[in-house]
Amino acid sequence: MDIQYLSSKASALHLATHSIAHGMRSGSFRSMYSGRGFEFAGVRDYLQGDDVRTIDWNVTARMGRPYIKLYNEERELIIFIILDASLSMKNSGFSKGPSPFQVGTELATLLYLAGLQNNSPLGGVFFDGIIRYSSVPHTGKNQCMYLISQLEALSQQDNQGTALPGAIRGASKILKNRSLVAIISDFKCGGYEDELARLGQKHDVVAFRITDPMESNLPAIGTLSFVDPETQKKQRFSTSSSRFQKEWKEYNKNHIERWQQTCSRRGVTPVVIGTDQDYIQELIRFFSIKEGGR
Repeated sequence: MDIQYLSSKASALHLATHSIAHGMRSGSFRSMYSGRGFEFAGVRDYLQGDDVRTIDWNVTARMGRPYIKLYNEERELIIFIILDASLSMKNSGFSKGPSPFQVGTELATLLYLAGLQNNSPLGGVFFDGIIRYSSVPHTGKNQCMYLISQLEALSQQDNQGTALPGAIRGASKILKNRSLVAIISDFKCGGYEDELARLGQKHDVVAFRITDPMESNLPAIGTLSFVDPETQKKQRFSTSSSRFQKEWKEYNKNHIERWQQTCSRRGVTPVVIGTDQDYIQELIRFFSIKEGGR
């Protein structure tokens, strides 16, 4: 993460942090905040002496006898980030813009700063081929700044492979209370689906898939050697071939759609963000939609 680059966006980041923090407070995640009332937990039979104002009239009418609503004391919103720092995230290919990793670290920074404004406990797991850093959630500015410093340190580390399944599994073990979990990755691996499903059962999970524009539109510039940054496997393709161009675009389109379906089936919200997009506005838009309940 380029601190000077982030500093140049200080005004936009400041405004975005406020907008995101507001979306977290007033959106669909609001039921997990402490000090703002209670969250619905279920119903039970009405007993003599219960407050009649707590009667659930819909359930009562359906069951033919009175039921009251039960509430749990609301919890503070815990924010936990799983960030991918693998080589495929750091490789920007032919693109002149930021790499997926740069966008990912900035997204993570914004979420942490927004969480700090809400006094949320903050934690995370950062990985490449191995788990580089993990932290149970804690509150406070020191925790926030330390997590951001760990994000910066990731740019200096390189390791082949990806530990995404282990990172998701580790988050499940670390998190004891329901949390907002943001997974930031290009998801260019397999074997994480079962762990994702288990995490999605207990937490509000948002999967941010960072994509490069080359994944959908590859320039026709002749025959090129393509190298997998994880395995170093090489293969040559003719990018000028209309058939190759069509198949490249179709494959990536279908791949994204299958990934979105995989997330949705596991109770996870998928969000695709391109490195050529205004990721700040995309993040604000996401929490604004949540706020609207759509």
